[in-house]
Amino acid sequence: MDATNGIFYILILVMSIVIHEVAHGFAAEYFGDDTARNEGRLTLNPLKHLDMFGSVFLPVLLVLSHSPFLFGWAKPVPYNPDNLSNKKWGTLAVASAGVLSNFAIAIIFGIAIRISANFDLPAGFYFITSIIVVINLALAIFNLVPIPPLDGSKILLSFLPERVASSMFAYEQYSLILLIVFIIFFSKYLTPILSFLFQTLTGLAF
Repeated sequence: MDATNGIFYILILVMSIVIHEVAHGFAAEYFGDDTARNEGRLTLNPLKHLDMFGSVFLPVLLVLSHSPFLFGWAKPVPYNPDNLSNKKWGTLAVASAGVLSNFAIAIIFGIAIRISANFDLPAGFYFITSIIVVINLALAIFNLVPIPPLDGSKILLSFLPERVASSMFAYEQYSLILLIVFIIFFSKYLTPILSFLFQTLTGLAF
């Protein structure tokens, strides 16, 4: 991945992460918690959401290392589960909203790529839209990994008995270490899933 392509990837990644986080906030607000709105986090302004490691350092490192799998995260949108009108389903909805938003973006642009096959569009169109699909699929897949603070852990906890879920909170202090270990040693196993979904949505080779 050259420098120019890397810049495109990082810019699209940042905006996709922002949409992901805003989706969490709107889901929480739908279930009665306006914490995110009160703290000014229901905005597409990336400066309100960026995490220096997850939004800047990690993506740049992955680009420089020519990683086939680019992902990252932002500062989690705050919400108070005690304010949710339905704590169980509200928590599940908030946790799922970010992943679903990324899948939705990937599906929309995947359909656009398939429709555009009937027209003579410039190569730049396919370049940009393909990046959008890849980035959003990568974010969705990565965030489904059940390691705190990723959404997958919250989705999993919402299905577990409260006693079991409470005991798992003790491992959150090791979340950053677990994430780094996963990224270094196991993220490559997500690539076949990403490749399959990309080809299914777009009809293009990954």
